Amino acid sequence: MARVALVTGGTRGIGEAICVALKDAGYTVAANYGGNDQAAQEFTGRTGIPAYKFDVSDFDAVQASVKQIESDLGPVDVLVNNAGITRDGTMHRMNFDQWDAVIQTNLASCFNTCRAVIEGMRERSFGRIVNIGSVNGQAGQYGQVNYAAAKSGIHGFTKALAKEGAAKGITVNAIAPGYVETDMVRAVPGEVLQKIIKTIPVGRLGSPEDIARSVMFLIADEASFVTGSTLSINGGQHMY
Repeated sequence: MARVALVTGGTRGIGEAICVALKDAGYTVAANYGGNDQAAQEFTGRTGIPAYKFDVSDFDAVQASVKQIESDLGPVDVLVNNAGITRDGTMHRMNFDQWDAVIQTNLASCFNTCRAVIEGMRERSFGRIVNIGSVNGQAGQYGQVNYAAAKSGIHGFTKALAKEGAAKGITVNAIAPGYVETDMVRAVPGEVLQKIIKTIPVGRLGSPEDIARSVMFLIADEASFVTGSTLSINGGQHMY
């Protein structure tokens, strides 16, 4: 029986690439999305992967939706926390709503989803959790105190949960993408984006498939000795 994988923010960009890679590898995949019904319908029509609409920042909604997914498809053995938003602004201009929205969607969502699946993973003595962080959570970024804080928090969350899950066959790892060609990055003004690309030693943006391939490595049965790690995929832009 195919293992079930849940990918949050799974119907576009990096999330879509991860979902497709999972399906191609034989997993049964559920894609979460938050609001764009048209994009979700197009995604399902294109890939055949069911899309489930729920707010990852809402604890109760996540618990109910994961129960529905498990009823429809089976227990979730693989969780990829990919959902994320930006609400950029310098500190002296940022309001609390901008701060809170990013913290809740990007960081609190990891608690919400992991809490929904962790007991089942422990009972089955198997689980693979991959949390999508960011180079800007490692290096910081002007105008992104909220985003950088949330993504940096993901890296610490990953290490702590990895320690808890290790004895139960659950690995928890993070990926820290650099600038990847997605709608979020394409929204950056052209002249700013060109300056960013000049700071990337390989001389290009990443592709969603670059990230998806790394997810597939981390969730493999053969990757059971890899846990608590952050894999940086940024074209050499930030190294440490």
